[in-house]
Amino acid sequence: MNGTLESRLLTEREAMQRALTLALRGWGRVSPNPLVGAVLLRDGAVVGEGYHGEFGGPHAEVAALASCEDPRGCTCVVTLEPCSHVGKTRSCATALIEAEVSRVVAAVEDPNPEAAHGAHRLRDAGIEVEFGLESQAAVAQNAAFFHAILRPDRPFVCLKVATSLDGYLADVNRKSQWISGREAHEYVHWLRAGFDAIGVGRVTACEDDPALTVRGALVPMIPPRRVIFSRTGRLPTDLAVVKTAREIPTYLIAASTATGRDALAGSGVVTVRADSLEESLRALRRKGVRSLLVEGGGEIATAFLEQQLVDRLIWIQAPIWLHKGVSAFGSRSPVTLDMAERWNVIDQRLLGSDTLLVLDRELCLQG
Repeated sequence: MNGTLESRLLTEREAMQRALTLALRGWGRVSPNPLVGAVLLRDGAVVGEGYHGEFGGPHAEVAALASCEDPRGCTCVVTLEPCSHVGKTRSCATALIEAEVSRVVAAVEDPNPEAAHGAHRLRDAGIEVEFGLESQAAVAQNAAFFHAILRPDRPFVCLKVATSLDGYLADVNRKSQWISGREAHEYVHWLRAGFDAIGVGRVTACEDDPALTVRGALVPMIPPRRVIFSRTGRLPTDLAVVKTAREIPTYLIAASTATGRDALAGSGVVTVRADSLEESLRALRRKGVRSLLVEGGGEIATAFLEQQLVDRLIWIQAPIWLHKGVSAFGSRSPVTLDMAERWNVIDQRLLGSDTLLVLDRELCLQG
């Protein structure tokens, strides 16, 4: 048996939690496919496990079956409904039927009409199928995938901010490097690897001159594109994102009346004309951007939040007080406590001495 398999007996819920952990190993490597993990149980013992490792490679169920000496009669616990279609790989439903598993426990149904209905095939073959175990966690893990299928008009938007305890992105001198520590920086590079594009406002681009690239241990299958939001269309030509625009696709979001974009002619920067954030998101989606990580600064973060265009907020808090500086959230329209929008906590943990808080506006995109 593979030495990585669990040696203790697991409940189906514990097996699903294990499958969710396995699924994350495909982060940054499987898009536009979803993250999927699978565990094979026999009388509570793990006899096989696998995950979708990269786009075009074996799916989680097939990988789990390959790790098992004899899957007949097993229960397959999987984070997403087994696919029913044949694409770059064989149908997972077919593989499970041929392996003669007796039961499939899937967290959620597949929203992709091209791959869905694997459960029907499994049931027609006499295999018991159950949905719902850890469904919210499974949907949250694949939020960008679900969003792309169910709300294809714009990308899934994740806003990431790193602040002091009192919510400042930078001090009174506008210095922001570095509020958070090494572990948080490593996490952010891992995070970037799983998005189609990374976006910042013009002020952040000019003041911090970020490369907006993935520079961690995880190498994404497709490096994320860069997006700079600048109503005027003005951007210094000596910025890192401009100088490398021929190597890494870079979009400048500018108003239709902007004139500054002419200075970037020949740089490789592609100007996208849009007169609102919502219009810019629709334009990015038409260019194939399914998920966008917005990293700052305060003005662009506040605008996205004010217009309810943020689907997920990732907040890294450093254990320092700045008292005054550049606010991460700016001034927004006030609401009373009974009208306040309550977000849903997806993750909360330490990153070294910093605190990570991940929240979604909506807990589940289904239904």
